[in-house]
This record gives sequence, C-alpha cells and structure tokens, in this order.
Amino acid sequence: MVTLFGLAYLISWTVWLPLYGHIFDLQGLPVLPFHHGIGALGPLLAAVVTTSIYGKKGAVKELAKNCFKARPLIYPAIALLSPFVIAVMAMLAGYLINGSAIEMRGLLHNKEFPAFSLPVFIIYNIAFFGFGEEVGWRGFALPRLQGKMNALSASLLLTAFWAVWHWPLFFYRPGYTHMDMAGIAGWVMSLVTGSVLLSWLYNSTRGSILICAVFHACIDIPFTADIADKNVAGYMGFIITLWGILTIVIFKPKNLSRRERVVDASE
Repeated sequence: MVTLFGLAYLISWTVWLPLYGHIFDLQGLPVLPFHHGIGALGPLLAAVVTTSIYGKKGAVKELAKNCFKARPLIYPAIALLSPFVIAVMAMLAGYLINGSAIEMRGLLHNKEFPAFSLPVFIIYNIAFFGFGEEVGWRGFALPRLQGKMNALSASLLLTAFWAVWHWPLFFYRPGYTHMDMAGIAGWVMSLVTGSVLLSWLYNSTRGSILICAVFHACIDIPFTADIADKNVAGYMGFIITLWGILTIVIFKPKNLSRRERVVDASE
C-alpha cells in the first residue's frame, strides 16, 4: 500500500510540476497538451508497477480484466446516466427555488474544453480520470483495505490518501486555487461521498474498474458544465450527499453492497 500511494504521488506530482512549479520559482518548464490529464495517470501506473512487484503471477492480467468487466448490466447504466439525472434534478430544484432557467444546453458544454462535444469529453474523462485514477484507488487500494476493515472504514481511509494526491491542484487548477476553508471542507465531503458510492459500485459489481471509471468520469462533468446558476452545483452536491448517506443506511457499512465486499487475493 505504501508503494502504491508513494508511486502515485511521485508520478502525478512530477508530471504536474510544470503546472505548479511557480510556487518553487521554477519557470519555463514545458507544458504538454492535456498536461493535467496526463498527470492523472499516476495511480494507474503505480497500480501496475506495484502489482507487478508484489502480486502473484497473473495479478496484472486480472487487474486488466477488471477494466473490462461490465456486469450486472444495470450498473453501467447507473454509472453513465446517474450524474446527468442528478444534474437535471438540481436544475429543477433551481427552477422551483430560485426561478432559474433550466439550462440543458449548458449541461452539454464544459468550460475546460469548450470545443469538445459531450461524447468526446466523456471519453477524455474516462481515459484520464476514470481509468487513470480508479485502477489505483479502487482497483488496487480498496480491496486491500477491505481485507483489513469494513467497506465504509476502507472508503474513509482511502479518501484521505485520495485527497492528499490532489495537493498540487490547489496551486494551479481553476476551481481549486481560490477555495477558502469552507470550500475545502465541502470538497473533502464530496470526496467522502464519491468514495462511498464508488465502493458500492465496486463491491456490487464484484470488482469492476470499468464501472467505477465511468462513474468517476461522468460525475465530474456536471460540475464543470457551463451552467450559469451557481446554486445548481450546491443542489447537485446535496443530492449526491443524500445518495451517499442512503447507500450507507441501506447497504450497511460492512460491505456497502448486498454482496460481500471485495478483498484482495493476489498477494
């Protein structure tokens, strides 16, 4: 576990250095296209290296196999569609509470890559932030933590390491650089909720990294959409948090699933 997190931090933070190096007076470092996304591949690379070193024969192949597992079929639909359902619910709440317009067109456009169509942006997010992160966080770390504690405790502990990995973003990433303490607290709570829901998806699908990658990628999209009413993000956060709480209540902390929690058997 120490190797996984250490390598993930080392790879991502080193790749991102040209983006935040100004805080160390490092200037002129080359910045590549999609540089932030490339850095997000750190957990994936760390998981492959760590599994190669410490895992049993065939463990890397099993990790790769879980990247294509898509059953039961209800979960791909949940992973792909639920973030957009939540966004529409939040826009309806904005309309009912504040009289805000329902901006479906804004939901289809993102601020970071406005030239990207929604399908292209989803594919980009799945590749870099879905698989880039989830192969490490859920594919490698979660089952090992769940071998030592219940699913909820594992999710909370994983959240702490996941949060630390984001450290450089607070020096260059829009949406992070101007966060105050209240904003950081809300962001940490969003990670906690996301971790619970991702653990639920992972355990319910018997270890599907694909489902986690799709959900991770898609849940980010509404929050980066070009929606003028800033209250909508707050409503989305409330709905997702409520979903996370209900997941704990309904599926219980031991497994966060009606199935047994997935534990590592590769070492």
